Amino acid sequence: MSTGGKRPTGNRKKKGPLKGTGGHGRKALEGKGPTPKAADRHWAKDRRRRAAAEAAGSGQKQPQRRPQQRRSSQISDVELVTGRNSALEALRANIPATTVFVAQGADLDDRMREIVQLAAKRNIPMLEVTRQEMDRMVPFDAVHQGVALKVPAYEYADPIELLEKTVSRAEVPLFVALDGITDPRNLGAIVRSVAAFGGHGVIVPQRRAAGMTASAWKTSAGAAARLPVALAGNLTNTVKAFREAGVFVIGLDGDGDVSLPGLDLATSPLLVVVGSEGKGLSRLVAEHCDAIVSIPIDSATESLNAGIAASVTLYEVSKLRAEAAAE
Repeated sequence: MSTGGKRPTGNRKKKGPLKGTGGHGRKALEGKGPTPKAADRHWAKDRRRRAAAEAAGSGQKQPQRRPQQRRSSQISDVELVTGRNSALEALRANIPATTVFVAQGADLDDRMREIVQLAAKRNIPMLEVTRQEMDRMVPFDAVHQGVALKVPAYEYADPIELLEKTVSRAEVPLFVALDGITDPRNLGAIVRSVAAFGGHGVIVPQRRAAGMTASAWKTSAGAAARLPVALAGNLTNTVKAFREAGVFVIGLDGDGDVSLPGLDLATSPLLVVVGSEGKGLSRLVAEHCDAIVSIPIDSATESLNAGIAASVTLYEVSKLRAEAAAE
């Protein structure tokens, strides 16, 4: 007989909340932490070794890594000579400029007027651009002063030909070679000093050295338009060739055994080699020097900038040559 209620369910327990996965995947969500250092990732090296061994055993070729392209220190097909002095000197020296860029609103001082006159005389196109456009055109560290000159790539001279021309004019050779100078501003400063003290040229190596870029042009204050810069395929061989031609070679080094003041070789045909500030002269170049010369400086000063060291040396050489000529 029915009771009119629900059917009895027996001993079935009351349904409560089910257990979830709470916390089971928390560790996976936390990530693996920072990437280990290369030295600590030994498993990657082991994996590559195993792959190489398996490839060698099966006769398969290992995939070749794409060689890194070495960035050349030499200038490209065109250069921008920036600054009023540099642009004016380049035009005066008949550098084959192709375009003169002038910023809108630039002050027309005497230098700018002469730049405009020389450009018009040589039929060089002149373009007026906004100052913002010119800021984008020139290197970020260059000061254009409202004018930029577009010129072809710098044409380097040959070191031996420069020496022969100097000798043919019955002049006492005075050259400066740069050994490991990578800052184009140092190169520009040395070019300026060599021109100021009666030198006949600067020699730069073809590799791992600063070239005549727009920055070097700028620092030379236009001296690069008057003084030739020669390119040496191998600086050591060039130094040897100069010695064989009767030129004395001196290298500048703080630990040199010959002091610069009163240098005996100053009046002789001379090649001054300037090393980098960090490494100094390379071993091979130093071995082919007739003397290693030091500049006396205060003990509190560790060393001189390469450009300053070259300037001091050239001043002393020119002074001693002038004194010898006056006697």
